[in-house]
Amino acid sequence: MTTGAITAYIDVAQLTLYGFWIFFAGLVWYLHRENKREGYPLESDRSGSITVQGFPAVPPPKTFLLPGGKTVTVPKDGISSDPVAARSAGNFPGAPLVPTGNPFLDNVGPGSYTRRADVPDVTLTGEPKIVPLRDAADYGVASQDPDPRGKPVWGADGVQGGTVRDLWVDRSEAVFRYLEVTTNGGRNVLLPMNFARVTDRGVKVASILGGQFDGAPAPRQPNTVTLYEEEKISGYFGAGTLYATPDRAEPLL
Repeated sequence: MTTGAITAYIDVAQLTLYGFWIFFAGLVWYLHRENKREGYPLESDRSGSITVQGFPAVPPPKTFLLPGGKTVTVPKDGISSDPVAARSAGNFPGAPLVPTGNPFLDNVGPGSYTRRADVPDVTLTGEPKIVPLRDAADYGVASQDPDPRGKPVWGADGVQGGTVRDLWVDRSEAVFRYLEVTTNGGRNVLLPMNFARVTDRGVKVASILGGQFDGAPAPRQPNTVTLYEEEKISGYFGAGTLYATPDRAEPLL
């Protein structure tokens, strides 16, 4: 028998390999189950009494300690009871939903958002992470890039919806997250940078029309934005990609 052999058919290397396979299978099972702490169980299109969770099942509740001493327990009990402002487009499972209210604000389709904590995200030192440049003197626009402040913002229809007032910077990542836009109606709203195309002449937005900037959600505080407000803001502009004009919701063919 060679070194490491336990019997003529089993050796240490073989047992190590089998042990790794067992460990890896358990790891995949554990991670897949932990992945179901939010969003599960799913809601069935066939019946409200059907629990859709797949295999493995939803894990037991676990309480997490958050900064500031707060806690959150997930998964939460049952399916959300919040009414959905939409109806099914067909009488079959998986049919698309058709909004019945204001699709920009009703948490439907591409305008969906998560009910995150209604508090600002903070840096490691406890300061608000995303703030306007007027409150972040250490940050600015690079000289090689166009500065959009004071320039017009156009919607997908080419109509001016407002003027850029300021930029909001993420102090943890050192990137701009939002453009603060003063709309034609005098409101100050936040435009996510991923929905904006900044040029030397101004800012172009393809997701909504010029007249729809006035309806965008705005932060309650002038110099901070909460996690929940960020969700609603992104949801508004996301909804515009499908609902800004009637033809966007129609088939391509």
